[in-house]
Amino acid sequence: MITDGLLMLGVLLGLSGVLIVLERTTGWKFFRFVPGMVLMYLLCATLNSLGVFGQDDATRGPIAQVKDVLLPAMIFLFLFGCDLRKIIRLGPKLLLTYFVAAASLFLAMVLVFLVFQAALHEESWKALGALLGSWTGGSANMVAIQDILQAPESIFGYALITDTIMYSLWLMIMFASVAASPRFNRWTKADTSHLDSHMGVLEEEKRPVTVVSLAITIFGSILVSTVVTWIGGLLPEWGDVVTGTTWTILIVSVLGLIVAVTPLGKTAGTQEVATLMLFVVIGQIASGSDFSALTQAPLYLLIGLLVLAIHAVIMVVYAKLTRTELFSLAVASTANIGGIASAPVVASAFNRQLVPVGILYALIGSFAGTFIGLAAAQVMSAL
Repeated sequence: MITDGLLMLGVLLGLSGVLIVLERTTGWKFFRFVPGMVLMYLLCATLNSLGVFGQDDATRGPIAQVKDVLLPAMIFLFLFGCDLRKIIRLGPKLLLTYFVAAASLFLAMVLVFLVFQAALHEESWKALGALLGSWTGGSANMVAIQDILQAPESIFGYALITDTIMYSLWLMIMFASVAASPRFNRWTKADTSHLDSHMGVLEEEKRPVTVVSLAITIFGSILVSTVVTWIGGLLPEWGDVVTGTTWTILIVSVLGLIVAVTPLGKTAGTQEVATLMLFVVIGQIASGSDFSALTQAPLYLLIGLLVLAIHAVIMVVYAKLTRTELFSLAVASTANIGGIASAPVVASAFNRQLVPVGILYALIGSFAGTFIGLAAAQVMSAL
């Protein structure tokens, strides 16, 4: 058993490094079905279930403190690419399609929770709020909500497993929908001319990662995180949702949006460093999970399936009423459920020149996902 807190931190960092290297260099198909981040959760939860990690505060303290610093820093860095000026240029119809997709997921999650509430754990609303944060933003939003609401690690495990399986299923459906696009567009009588102005608009020179860019990215983000955490702790708390952590996440999110429109927003390495931080945060959460408690996972999978089914129905009805083409529907849906990693890929399957639309959709979720998930959690907690 590991009872040294720094040794436990070292083990989590080592596992993160090994999984990132394997995922990015081997090309194994295994990682298409089980992403490195999910494998990180499964491995750390398995080690904890086997009793490898000690449970005392001395063991858990160092990694918990590291996570408290890395989480706000990670969110801050992920938002560096979220230039609001470019997002506004998407135009009203594309933006409306994205927000209808997010709203339909919000509505579906609350409705399904209401149906299954009696069969769920009393704190399940926290896990489902985190799941919705992932399905309207991404993994960073999911762990942010978990940290704010302090969902039990075992219940968070349900959300992560549901997220992984349902996301994989949904991505396959979105890719399969490409072939049906002409027929679907004829059925909705869609006009695709509004997409022409967005072809290739985000083509920019990729900047090399340097010591200077890493210094700005790592040291700067940690400085912002610690200062904002201190400020967040001084602000008033309201109920279970608006806490010091909520204020911290809100402030770093706004700061990230501000930096995104400045030259600092183009600093090389921000997304890469933020991804490293995400692995460590996931490892810390997973190290408190116990697989013996994952007895309700099938129920959460059913909930996830029903949420996506309701979302699909609402989106199809919206497309018919507004004469929206399948590209916008599929990419908006994928940007919500899959985030920045998959929305551009689905967009390219329809038209490589429209990849920027997928990127901008996903960037909206990077900011909004946390607050959509928290809003849904607030509603579910009141039901």
